[in-house]
Amino acid sequence: MTGALISTLYGTDVVIVKSGRRICGTGGCLANAPLHQNKSYFEFKIQSSGVWGIGVATQKVNLNQIPFGRDVHSLVLRHDGSVCHNNEEKNRLPANSIPQEGDIVGITYDHVELNMFLNGKNMHCPASGIRGTVFPVVYVDDSAILDCQFSEFYYTPPQGFEKILFEQQIF
Repeated sequence: MTGALISTLYGTDVVIVKSGRRICGTGGCLANAPLHQNKSYFEFKIQSSGVWGIGVATQKVNLNQIPFGRDVHSLVLRHDGSVCHNNEEKNRLPANSIPQEGDIVGITYDHVELNMFLNGKNMHCPASGIRGTVFPVVYVDDSAILDCQFSEFYYTPPQGFEKILFEQQIF
């Protein structure tokens, strides 16, 4: 099974198309696999700008209540460059590095820290605080359209980080 946005865990006004790789409408969606490995990397391409957010969340996140980052269940980069968790701004992208239409936003997560990359460049904007089993998460509103990339990346993942392992063997 290849990575895609979950077809059952998404907000009521969310539309998932392109074989589960594109999100539009209003609301959020979890990816179909948790981040089990130590160092994960995934990307989103901003196909159409608007209100959006990407990051990680637990399964307890309310996928209809956007923006994410307002409670302990999500840690996200928002379209305005703020990185939010538990209703706090944990960090902010540099003013000249706010993602625009056509940009690729890369996310690394090592079970402690979330880091953002813009078109392959490290934004040096770490954020942490979320606990428990997390999944890649995305939300959209106001005409935003985002495409997820969980493999076949636009940019090479940073050293030690890899695509999400979607098949987990249980012993």
